[in-house]
Amino acid sequence: MHDELVDHLTRSTALSRGEALRVVQDVLAFFDETTQEFVRRRHRELQAQGLVNAEIFERIEADLKYRAVAPPELTLRQLRRMVYG
Repeated sequence: MHDELVDHLTRSTALSRGEALRVVQDVLAFFDETTQEFVRRRHRELQAQGLVNAEIFERIEADLKYRAVAPPELTLRQLRRMVYG
């Protein structure tokens, strides 16, 4: 699976085939998160950095625009509901 990408990485970097395959799998897993999983994970990460919710939800709102497949625009209220129900 994704042999062409793995081959490209081995040609263009110093990665071995096994390392390139692991990188591809990690990247795909990262972008395989649902929007809700991403929002919850980022909330935990940013909270652990000491940010307050107002800053956290604004940052998450901005981050979502750069996901590989951007979800529909969500309001701050919708983001809060994903975290707190």
